[in-house]
Amino acid sequence: MLFGKYRLRIQFHEDARIPPYKGSTLRGGFGAALKTVMCGSVKRSCQECRIFERCLYAQTFETRPGASLSPHSPAPPHPYVIEPPLDEKNLFAPGDALEFGLLLFGKSNDYLAFFLHATSLMGKRGIGRGREGPATFSLTAAYDAGGSMIFDPEGGRLLGDPQPQELILDTTRQDGCLPLRLSFVTPFRMKYMNQLHDEVPFHVLVRATLRRISSLFNHHGEGEPDIDYKGLVHRAMDVPILASSLRWLDWTRYSNRQQSKMLLGGIVGSITYADVPGEYIPLLSLARQVHLGKQTSFGLGRIDFTWQGGSS
Repeated sequence: MLFGKYRLRIQFHEDARIPPYKGSTLRGGFGAALKTVMCGSVKRSCQECRIFERCLYAQTFETRPGASLSPHSPAPPHPYVIEPPLDEKNLFAPGDALEFGLLLFGKSNDYLAFFLHATSLMGKRGIGRGREGPATFSLTAAYDAGGSMIFDPEGGRLLGDPQPQELILDTTRQDGCLPLRLSFVTPFRMKYMNQLHDEVPFHVLVRATLRRISSLFNHHGEGEPDIDYKGLVHRAMDVPILASSLRWLDWTRYSNRQQSKMLLGGIVGSITYADVPGEYIPLLSLARQVHLGKQTSFGLGRIDFTWQGGSS
């Protein structure tokens, strides 16, 4: 699966107030701007549109449930993730910069120029709160995963074609069975047995990882990996929790589509699993790049981990 990791920098023109968790604000502004670029109207319904299947906005933000080709992937995943900065700074002065990540999966990398154009338009429309409305900004830089500039802010164009990497699941078995400390860097939301949980047994983590990987590779790659799904889940049930400092974090976002505030929550903190077999390290290494759980497009479900038995 093609995987593009880009870094965007914006610079505010005025005083700005933004929620401490910026993922929802960036995602909402980005979506409205992209719809304006592709359609001209943020109020027009996509579901009845005759060019739904060919519209970049619809295929990026309005993925239809039930289109899955695999029992492991019940709904098409969004082909992007916005990674907001992890600090909680919410006040910006004129000239202050803010950087955030943009992850693109599969063919969406071909449309990077449209996404950058939408970001520039988002700056003209503004986000958060400014002096008399949303705070405006300019897109001043965009970098690829290697740190090279890929955007000309003066001309507003790409400096060459995107060069996404090929994301591959390494199924080489790693020996060993040692503790693994995993951190939920941004809130992790997952339903198991149709309920949200505030604890994460290892088999639940593995289920979320397998679901995310199989879904992404199925819809944005060349098909889901040939791995032992049932066996991995079954063996994961034998891995105990050694220590946990997880907590539930609630946060609020405003939905432009529903014209209302929505209370969301997720798990943050760290958990240590005992006796984790090395066969799970490739899965978790991939999950660390693509996020896990629900609302990943907002930047939720970002994880990191350290396996005390070797590379991580």
